[in-house]
Amino acid sequence: MQLETLKVFRDLVDSRSFSKAAQSNSISQSAVSQQIRGLEERFRLPLLERGGGRRIGLTPEGALVYQTAKEIVALYQALQNRIAEVRNTISGTIRVSTIYSVGLYELPPYLKKFLRAYPEVNVRVEYRHSRQVYEDVADGTCDLGIVAFPTVRKGMKALSFRKDRLIFICHPQHPLAKRKEVGLEEVARQGFVGFTSDMPTRKGIDQLFRDRNLEIRPVMEFDNIETVKRAVEIDIGVSIVPAATVAQELLNGSLAAVEIAGEPCYRPISLLCKTGRVLSPAVKRFLESLQEEQSEGGTDAETARAVGE
Repeated sequence: MQLETLKVFRDLVDSRSFSKAAQSNSISQSAVSQQIRGLEERFRLPLLERGGGRRIGLTPEGALVYQTAKEIVALYQALQNRIAEVRNTISGTIRVSTIYSVGLYELPPYLKKFLRAYPEVNVRVEYRHSRQVYEDVADGTCDLGIVAFPTVRKGMKALSFRKDRLIFICHPQHPLAKRKEVGLEEVARQGFVGFTSDMPTRKGIDQLFRDRNLEIRPVMEFDNIETVKRAVEIDIGVSIVPAATVAQELLNGSLAAVEIAGEPCYRPISLLCKTGRVLSPAVKRFLESLQEEQSEGGTDAETARAVGE
């Protein structure tokens, strides 16, 4: 039985997807199936529940093999990281699990600069909802998580990354579009296009209004920034979003942005790491580069009031 087979089994259970397990290990989906069958033949036991649908379940024996496989693979990866640290080698794969808005709009410049400096590193980015990012960090399927409005979780630590300035957006022909700034009292009177109630950014924006004894008037709710922007573009309502996510729309004129009156409001972004995890030199350097970039360019973030803090 090879270590690679145990890793494939672990990745299959963690991702609940044959295609993702195949991608993570640079093999075909049929090869994943063959390795799982080989593992079951080795133990002479079924490890997966094979029922209807696409759900991947574990037999009691499969759960035991999965937990042990996680421990063995983690020990081996820790050994690799320690050896790389001794050699001071910056190479290998970095797995990042990030919320959509940061991964799509804010991470790319950091990645481009880092990969230019360290071309032997492969950075794999998974775009996930906040809850899934925490799960990925907790179960070790990623090296680094990125979330907004971080919450304290047992077994992981949060490192400050940056703070996104929040702005009011509307259709270019909206009555508020030509204003230099808009008060939250005025925003509260508008139909609001927001994120779903379970998303941390939505909770932060709600708190922003509650602090002023105001409530938004939701007309539509979505679980991603792209759909929020599209709804505002067709004048369904207004919204409040991180400024970095609408840069292109402001350039092409499909959206208008107005500053929020009063003290600037920000969305805090943090980097998540699993406590006690041995990080490879590549991951350590990537973390350092993210924090170096922020310290060089983030004077506003140091003085701003973060929404929800």
